[in-house]
Amino acid sequence: MCGIIGEFAVRDSLLAKDDFIRLQKLSHLRGPDAQGYFSDEKNIQFGFNRLAILDLSSKGMQPMHSPSGRYIIVFNGEIYNHLTLRKQLPEHQAIESTSDTATICSMLDHLGVRETVSKLDGMFAMGVFDYREEQLFLIRDFAGIKPLYYGFDHKRVVFASQFDQVSKHPAFRDNRVNADVLKVYLEQHYVPAPFGFLTDTFQVRPGEIICFNKHGKVHKEIYWELPLTPNQPVKRLEDALLLVEEELKQSVKDEMLADVPLGSFLSGGIDSPLVTCLAQSQVQAPLKAFSIGSDSQMHDESENASWYAKAIGVDYTSLSLNSEAAVGWLQQAMDSLHEPFADFSILPTYVVSNLARKQVTVALSGDGGDELFWGYERFTSLEKNFGWHKLPYALRYGLYGFDKFIFRNKHVNGALLFDSPAQAHQSMHNRFRPAEVLSLAPELQHVNYPADYDVYRYPALNTRTDLLGAMRKAEFYGMMQKTLRKVDAASMANSLEVRVPFLKKSFMEAALSIDTHVSYSAQEKKLILKRLLGKFLPGNPMDNVKKGFTIPLGDWIRQKLKEPFADIILSKRLSDHFGFDSKVVNALFNRHMKGEDCKWPLFTLYSLYLWKLKSEE
Repeated sequence: MCGIIGEFAVRDSLLAKDDFIRLQKLSHLRGPDAQGYFSDEKNIQFGFNRLAILDLSSKGMQPMHSPSGRYIIVFNGEIYNHLTLRKQLPEHQAIESTSDTATICSMLDHLGVRETVSKLDGMFAMGVFDYREEQLFLIRDFAGIKPLYYGFDHKRVVFASQFDQVSKHPAFRDNRVNADVLKVYLEQHYVPAPFGFLTDTFQVRPGEIICFNKHGKVHKEIYWELPLTPNQPVKRLEDALLLVEEELKQSVKDEMLADVPLGSFLSGGIDSPLVTCLAQSQVQAPLKAFSIGSDSQMHDESENASWYAKAIGVDYTSLSLNSEAAVGWLQQAMDSLHEPFADFSILPTYVVSNLARKQVTVALSGDGGDELFWGYERFTSLEKNFGWHKLPYALRYGLYGFDKFIFRNKHVNGALLFDSPAQAHQSMHNRFRPAEVLSLAPELQHVNYPADYDVYRYPALNTRTDLLGAMRKAEFYGMMQKTLRKVDAASMANSLEVRVPFLKKSFMEAALSIDTHVSYSAQEKKLILKRLLGKFLPGNPMDNVKKGFTIPLGDWIRQKLKEPFADIILSKRLSDHFGFDSKVVNALFNRHMKGEDCKWPLFTLYSLYLWKLKSEE
């Protein structure tokens, strides 16, 4: 796992080397072990900050040329099937390094860019320059585990692992904020791909290859996309259980390949205990496992995590947070962010990453299980309204009121009052309501979401299966991307690599082959994963309450975090910069102090304002 940066001059000269190195150093925590640099002093310069995981010798250093010299690559991530892929290469292609980067370089010579990428199974973000064709490829893994930002002004391409390495480049640092992206951020609490927060800045989408040729022409293609429904579905629960068990065991085994100490995150839910249990079965000594709790009974699941730790037999380390301790961690956690980002579980994620890094360099995570196996309450919340959206609004409103009064929304709920399931789904992720946003920023009234923001643009929904497939795809490219961004930022700020067995391509494709009616249950979320966990750990304390690593931020803002928040969000200068009404911000803060729950809007503004302050440094 590393930090990468590169520049491709199309109609302009390259940035001076010293200035480029300063940008490279911004991601030094992503790769503290060694730094690499290469420039042809004409078209390209690539930089690399290394966190050594495989082949700790200098042979694994980047930027790395392919054996023929045609390609040069900077690569961030891990390729879990690279040893298998090596066996498919011609015998004359001897590879000196045992690193996965060296495997990719040899494959590029043998297969070219697109076919090489199609064979990779892992997590990755990479820049590849083809000297013969004079073109740059930017490539991101199929699940979007590793981020890849870029700026393009038709004179040059700048790409990097962190947004600030692009936004602080002289070609982009004075660019204005994208108003439509600002609106997405305020309502969805992060900046999704393919957008960048500033004009002329962007992100590579999950599963995308972008090619820039020497004339500045751009070609984009999606090489992998989550399917809406399986083509040849597994229709029996027994077969599905066997498939998931075999594939998850293999995924965990493959992702434990490392030349450095490895451990696991462990919550009190379902996904990370399952991953941890399978990982422990692969080793003799107790696996290192790490967890975070809090002083809130509603949010804390450390008791369950402790039960799992004892049952699995891991070497368990945990830490409990309260508002006083949070003051000491907050600034560090926010410093891990290099763009506006407003999921406040960044704090416990940063702390657990810091805790883990004291003992290991790689940690396994359970992220992705909720998206693949219908783990969120919103799946059933939307599904039970299926078919009623075709009714006129007046009838839907009456039906909603009747069911609420008589049955307490047993049959339908407030999602029925939206014009479509897609609108209802998008609103479930919006904790800063449109009316509040417009009160804060009246200038956004006539600003729409970007035209190519298509996460919640559903296809025709003829059946419940169609709806569930569309919802899962929206969660995969929506909420899950925010989660992955958080984990990447928090872990890499601690020089920790986090691997995600549920999002290994071979496992995803196996999970996605299961018939929806077998995998989804309105009565029992994550049915298949629960059955497997029950098989390995009978008598476990799992339930249907989703917690994970989270904190009682609302209470903490009224306690020890009051002053740090007030110092930032009550700044009139910062409100004015974004065109916000500072009186509305003050009112939000005061309402929260009096007991109203305004933590999401407050944290959204807090992160935004902190980003602005850091961009001025």
